[in-house]
Amino acid sequence: MNILVIGGGGREHALVWKIAQSPLVKTIYCAPGNPGTATLAENVAISVDQLDKLLAFAYENKIDLTVVGPEQPLSLGIVDLFKAHGLKVFGPSKDAALIEGSKAFSKDLMHKYGIPTAAYGVFSDLEEAKTFIDRTGAPIVVKADGLAAGKGVIIAETRVEAINAVRDMLSGNSFGSAGSRVVIEEFLTGEEASFLVITDGKNIIPLASAQDHKAIFDGDQGPNTGGMGAYSPAPVVTPAIHEIAMRRVLQPAIDGMAAEGRTYCGVLYAGLMVRDGEVKTLEFNARFGDPECQPLLMRLKSDIVPILLAVADGDLSGIELEWHDKAAVCVVMAAEGYPGEYRKGDEIIGLDQAAKLDDVYVFHAGTMTKEAACVTNGGRVLGVTALGATVKDAISEAYRGVGCITWSGVQYRTDIGRKALGRS
Repeated sequence: MNILVIGGGGREHALVWKIAQSPLVKTIYCAPGNPGTATLAENVAISVDQLDKLLAFAYENKIDLTVVGPEQPLSLGIVDLFKAHGLKVFGPSKDAALIEGSKAFSKDLMHKYGIPTAAYGVFSDLEEAKTFIDRTGAPIVVKADGLAAGKGVIIAETRVEAINAVRDMLSGNSFGSAGSRVVIEEFLTGEEASFLVITDGKNIIPLASAQDHKAIFDGDQGPNTGGMGAYSPAPVVTPAIHEIAMRRVLQPAIDGMAAEGRTYCGVLYAGLMVRDGEVKTLEFNARFGDPECQPLLMRLKSDIVPILLAVADGDLSGIELEWHDKAAVCVVMAAEGYPGEYRKGDEIIGLDQAAKLDDVYVFHAGTMTKEAACVTNGGRVLGVTALGATVKDAISEAYRGVGCITWSGVQYRTDIGRKALGRS
């Protein structure tokens, strides 16, 4: 088989890494890819939003399956385009991807189908938003309605912070057109977990549990990012919580999407808040989480290609997943200044040393090759991921890998996975 993976981040490197292990695969292409994917696939200089060029490439190179990594091409309708031309593709349609593309749509879906979530309001008028903020009180959560690369969420500690966040979003200063409408929610407390499933629109297969770390600094301090690290399994997802998540969140969401005429096929990611044995839904994403994808795929024992093909063919019946007993931890190494304006072009030292470690794999995200050197080229630069007999062991191995690598201004959290230790 010839497979095309669309995207150029850590998630896509992980997908290419896992796909490359399949005996079914002859050639892998990655568009646009990165220096990490280049070691396993042929990178193609086409951006994720150049749908017509991607389609032409798939035709010319006899691509048997296209796997879409990021949310942008999904929201632009790449799945619809490829299917209309008879090509197999993994991911939700444009109509279904709206579950991530519009937080207002997602919240309304939750409300309509009884999926537990925070109280909320949707606003495009500042004065109406102020009234809701005054009635709800702070802390309060302000979200840009549209896609904002995982960073369009502000947790406002005070009324003034909340109003300023709404004003900045509605003006277009914060997140451009993504903030032309805002969702404002009550602030939920508890412990977050990432719950991912694969589905053909009817059958649902849960993936292993995982937990992301959104904030930039240790102790969940500072602004939200696209994710500073993740681990799997997540002990907060007990068997009871797993059952609740499937019965009250994922099943109603997939059934609800079908009832709305938006049959959902692909990976559906639910961000959950767990507290006192109950679950509330923070958000839905229409693709693998990044960085959750990295530890999940390192733990997945099954060949991923038959799974992706089954979803693309619309029939997951009979598919079962097998997981390694080991835990996995991913630590994101980021550029100075991230999640704000960040530096680029710093040479990365120590990749060869990290590559020599057993059970450690370095997934590239924001990197590029410059004069034979690997340099930083994004906010989240690398995802150092490791396996271990326990989460504690995996943490040690991941940070051993991190310790091999450096560049000017590198930053990373030192507490990835710590929440799991108290529950293990």
